[in-house]
Amino acid sequence: MTSPEMTVGGLIDHLSSCDPKAPVRQAMNPFYPMAHRMQQVLQSVDETGRTVVYLAEGQDEDAQLGHLPPEVAIALTWQDPVQAPPSRPRRRAGGN
Repeated sequence: MTSPEMTVGGLIDHLSSCDPKAPVRQAMNPFYPMAHRMQQVLQSVDETGRTVVYLAEGQDEDAQLGHLPPEVAIALTWQDPVQAPPSRPRRRAGGN
């Protein structure tokens, strides 16, 4: 089963609640979540003749910005929330 595709109108609706001065990033690769700088919006036609819009990252070396913030990967359900292990008393020199 395929998930429904987001349309340009849906994207505009989502973006309309965002800060218009905020930079656009693309979250990629759920198994190694990274953030990428967006540079282009391209419209084309797919193999069925349907119009499709592509958001493309830049070609510069710094287009990949690094790891996706953990809270974003969690919100995308790409990773589970991680809790710190419980603290335990430290050992002292001499075994006590």
